[in-house]
Amino acid sequence: MDTIEVSNLNRQFLFRQSHVGQSKAKVARDAVLRFRPHISITPYHANVKDSNFNVNFFKQFNVVLNGLDNLDARRHVNRLCLAAEVPLVESGTTGFLGQVTVHVKGKTECYECQPKPAPKTYPVCTITSTPSKFVHCIVWAKDLLFAKLFGDKNQENDLNVRSNDSCSSSENKNNVFERSDDEDWEQYGRRIYDHVFGYNIELALSDEETWKNRTKPRPMYSRDVLPDKMTQQNGNADKTDDLSPASAMASLGLKNPQDIWCLMENTRVFLEALKLFFTSRKKEIGNLSIAGNIVHAVATTNAIVAGLIVIEAIKVLKKDGCYRMTYCLEHPSKKMLLMPVEPFEPNKSCCVCSQTPLSLEINTHRSKLRDFVEKIVKAKLGMNSPLIMCGLALLYEVGDDLEKDMIENYTANLEKVLSELPSPVTGGTMLTVEDLQQEFTCNIYIKHREEFDEEKEPDEMVLSGWTQAPPEKKDDKTSNGNGASTSKKDIEVKEISDGTASPGKKRKLPEFSEGCTLDQSNDADETMNHKKIQKLDDDDDDLVMLDHWGKDTSKKQRSQ
Repeated sequence: MDTIEVSNLNRQFLFRQSHVGQSKAKVARDAVLRFRPHISITPYHANVKDSNFNVNFFKQFNVVLNGLDNLDARRHVNRLCLAAEVPLVESGTTGFLGQVTVHVKGKTECYECQPKPAPKTYPVCTITSTPSKFVHCIVWAKDLLFAKLFGDKNQENDLNVRSNDSCSSSENKNNVFERSDDEDWEQYGRRIYDHVFGYNIELALSDEETWKNRTKPRPMYSRDVLPDKMTQQNGNADKTDDLSPASAMASLGLKNPQDIWCLMENTRVFLEALKLFFTSRKKEIGNLSIAGNIVHAVATTNAIVAGLIVIEAIKVLKKDGCYRMTYCLEHPSKKMLLMPVEPFEPNKSCCVCSQTPLSLEINTHRSKLRDFVEKIVKAKLGMNSPLIMCGLALLYEVGDDLEKDMIENYTANLEKVLSELPSPVTGGTMLTVEDLQQEFTCNIYIKHREEFDEEKEPDEMVLSGWTQAPPEKKDDKTSNGNGASTSKKDIEVKEISDGTASPGKKRKLPEFSEGCTLDQSNDADETMNHKKIQKLDDDDDDLVMLDHWGKDTSKKQRSQ
C-alpha cells in the first residue's frame, strides 16, 4: 500500500512529479500499458500481509518477484511461497549496491535459512509515509527535517513536496522552509510546525485507501496546542544553565530531563530549540556532522537489478534450473561489477523450510505469555496470526471468527506467567506455534533459566536454532587481508541487508564454473558489508499481477 514520494522520482522511469501521492502499483500499471498495451496487469493497492493474499492466492503464480524493503514482509512472502511451492526471486538495492537471489523449495535455501541483521538504514518512503518505530521518527527528524532547516533549503525532499499547491494551508511560499525578513522566530517556528505536523499529515490522510486497515495520524497545528504568544513557565526563563547557554530546556525552565513531556511541552521545546539554534548556535550548525541513516536508491542500480530479476524469472519459467545469486558491487573486483554465485543448498537447521525445532531459554516463573507472543512469536518468528499449543491444550489464538468467551480466555492467558497457565509451561515443555495464514508451524523446546545478562539479554529470552549459519571450517586457505578466502570453493558473502547471507560467515558453494575466480578485495568486502536493502516498495506493499507470460504460459506472474 505504498504511494509515490518525491524521493522516488530519481531512481526509476515510471513515475513523474504529477504522480506524487498516488498508488505506486496503479501508476506503474498505467505506465507499462502505454508501451505494452496488449498485456493484462492487475494492481493491488493493499498490504501484502492481508488475509486475502493467502497461500491459495500465491498458488496462482508461476513465479513471485519480491521487491520489499523490510524483513517482516519478506519473511511473510517467503513462507507463503514455500507453502504454495512457488519459486521466489528476491531482490534489493541500496545506493550502488544490489542483489538478486532465487529461492526454490527443496532445491535452494529459503530466504530465512540464514541470519538477518537488524537494519541500520531506512528507506525514505517508510519514515515519511508509514513510520512504525521510534527510530523512524528519529531518522525523520535528523535526516530530513534537520537537513531541511539547516542545510541546503533548495534541495527537495519529502517534507516540502507540493508546498506550492494552491490549496495549501501552510501559506504557500515558494519554499516553506525559507524565513522572510518580516517574520520573528516564533512565527517562523510555528509555520514550520504547522507544515510538517499539520499540512503534510492532512495530505497523507487524503489517500483514504492507505488508512483502511491502519490507525490514522492526527494533524497538529500550533494554534491548537499553544496560545497565540507563548508564555514561559515552569521556571525563570532569564536564567540558563552555565554549561548549556543555548539550551531550550534551560530557557523554558524545564529542569528535570527525566520528565515525560506533554504535547504542549514538546511543542514549546521544538519552537524554542529552533529559535536558539538560529540565534545562539548558528556558527555551530556548519560543524555538525549528521551520520545519515537514509540510503537513496540509484536508477542505474535499479535498472541493473531489474534486468537480473527478469533473467532469473525467465529461467524459472523455462525450468532451466541454472539459477544464480548475483551481487552488484560498487567497486570492481577482478574487473567485475557483478558477482554471480550458485544458490546455496537448504540449511538443515532452518526452522522454516527444514522444520527444525527451536529452543528457548526463559524464566518460566517470571515471563508472561504476552512476553512470549510479542518478543518471540511476532518479533523473532514473524508470525502475524499465531496459534500456540501446549500438548493438546490451546493457550492462545488470533482470528476474526473467535467467540467472545474464547477471546476473553486468551486475553486472560496473556497476563499469566508461563508456569501458571492452565497447561503450565515449564522447563522441558514443548510448545507448538503455528500461523495458519502462512501455513508455517514450528516446535519450541522450553528451557527454564533463572538469571540473564541485563545488557546482552535485555528481553530475558534467548531463542536458538532458528538463525544458525553453517559453522565456519578452519583450513589453510590464504587470506587477502580482510578475512575473505581466495579459494574458488569458498566465498565470504556479506549481505546488503535483509538478504540471505550471514555477515562474516563462510558458506561452501556447490560448485563454481571453470575459470571463474572470485577474489573479494577490500572494496568488495566493504560493499557486501552494507546491511540495508532499499527497493521500490514500502512495508505495505504494492502487488502487480501479469495475467500471462508469452503464449505458452497460462498462469499469472506477480511482481512487487
